Amino acid sequence: MRIIGGHSQRRLIKPPRGLPVRPTTDKAKEGLFNILNNVFDFGAVRVLDLFAGTGSISYEFASRGAVEVVAVEKHPACVRFIRQVKTQFSFDQLMIVRADAFRFLLQCRQSFDIVFADPPYGLEEMGRLPDLVFSRDLISHGGMLIIEHSSDTLFDKHPCFVKKRNYSRVTFSFFEPA
Repeated sequence: MRIIGGHSQRRLIKPPRGLPVRPTTDKAKEGLFNILNNVFDFGAVRVLDLFAGTGSISYEFASRGAVEVVAVEKHPACVRFIRQVKTQFSFDQLMIVRADAFRFLLQCRQSFDIVFADPPYGLEEMGRLPDLVFSRDLISHGGMLIIEHSSDTLFDKHPCFVKKRNYSRVTFSFFEPA
């Protein structure tokens, strides 16, 4: 796994074996950030990364100069790994929260420019994510929710759905406040 862009571009990240994760592929990350680069000034965004896993998406935003990145992950070994990488790369704007993503969303009072969610594929509650994020008013004006999922999950009928992009077995669905 590597960081695709920003001041830490090309740096390798080697997560320990046995983490219960499915990291976003470099190809999919590159495609995602090519899209986001045309929409956002990364040096001015606040990002929420739900189901952070190895922290790969959080590191991309931090490397590109995001003002704040909040990584939410419940697995203790993943949280430890994200803390190690944060220290190793001096990602001072990265805040790590060990919590269940759904519980975090119910308690969160802050809004973000970008909310990225990469729940386990097949998670039954995945369909609740857009409604929960928008009902809690967690997206700032001009902001976006992005959910990574398998191609068999469909969000196309959601009223805030804007578009989706496929990268092999990875699909990103993009949502904006109505």
